[in-house]
Amino acid sequence: MACCALAAVSLVSCGVGGPPTPPRKADRVMYQWYDDGGPEPVKIHIRLADQIAEFQRGGRDIGWTYVATGKEGHGTKPGQYSITEKIADKHSNRYGWMEDEFGNVVDGDARYDDEVPTGWRYVPAPMPYWMRLTNYGIGMHGGLIPEPGTPASHGCIRIPHEFVPVLFDAVKVGTPVKITP
Repeated sequence: MACCALAAVSLVSCGVGGPPTPPRKADRVMYQWYDDGGPEPVKIHIRLADQIAEFQRGGRDIGWTYVATGKEGHGTKPGQYSITEKIADKHSNRYGWMEDEFGNVVDGDARYDDEVPTGWRYVPAPMPYWMRLTNYGIGMHGGLIPEPGTPASHGCIRIPHEFVPVLFDAVKVGTPVKITP
């Protein structure tokens, strides 16, 4: 009888197997793209309050994405713009970071004109899939969106790295971009 009770306890213990594993939280959806590739041009609307860009082609919604626009002191100006230049592999001529001799980032918010301490080096920030909007250096490009819904850039419109090549291919020089508060 003791043997049966021991076996029953063993079976229950095996069946339980420790505390249950909590379900995985779903990853946040950062963008959606459902473009039909029609002949009409793409239009872009960026809403600063929501940190969202919406895309239309011929009046049809074709997608949206979270963006990160200018943080306090580097705000992104509302207005009507158009893409004036496209460069797939661009680096900032104003902002970047400082690395020590081992490649460790020691200053993540450096400017091109900051003094570079001995043994460190200045690294210009990559701006992949650059789409220029102004003649003073504001554009859309791939970048980190550290906290979706919150501004984080020096004025540019950052677009998620996974999505920006798709947008870059869908737009052309002259694509209208409306930025609203």
